[in-house]
Amino acid sequence: MKLHDMTLSGNCHKVRLFLSLIGQPVELLPVDLLKGEQKQPAFRAINPRGQVPALEDGEFRLGDSQAILVYLARRYADECWYPLEAETQGRIAGWLSFAANETQHGPATVRVGKLFGMPIDAELAQARALSALRVLERHLAVHNWLAETAQPTIADIAVYPNVALGGDGGLDLSQYPALQAWFARIRALPGYVGMPGL
Repeated sequence: MKLHDMTLSGNCHKVRLFLSLIGQPVELLPVDLLKGEQKQPAFRAINPRGQVPALEDGEFRLGDSQAILVYLARRYADECWYPLEAETQGRIAGWLSFAANETQHGPATVRVGKLFGMPIDAELAQARALSALRVLERHLAVHNWLAETAQPTIADIAVYPNVALGGDGGLDLSQYPALQAWFARIRALPGYVGMPGL
């Protein structure tokens, strides 16, 4: 199994973290985004979107961190990471969407703007980030895990990195106690691995 990866990417870290949590070995293949390697024909043959992460599992190729988490959970992980029960799958799907939308366009965008100097609408990204943090704080004040399960699921892994990295973008995460407690629960999981900024 190969993961086309970028060390500082929160979306790539979701996949690296999950692979570590389930004890699945992987070969990491760095992609130099600044040089545009992800836009070259060789990479687009693996992921036509030209984005990292991208997974190769034998002949199977898949892009998008949320999709990769679903694939890995169903193929290699214990069922607890992606339970078959309909209500839980519905909740997980909602949080995967949250990771791809609110988290990506909020905390992740604020971080990319500050850390990498990318042009962003800073005011809009900041407003989206604060809104996402409030949603998470309210939910986690009542539930230990996002999908309202007894243990973590891929929903938690999908949302965690780009939120926990929010400090890189200047977000003050210390004012969210339920969020901080959730971070601690994730970091205490056997097999947890961090990354720069976490």
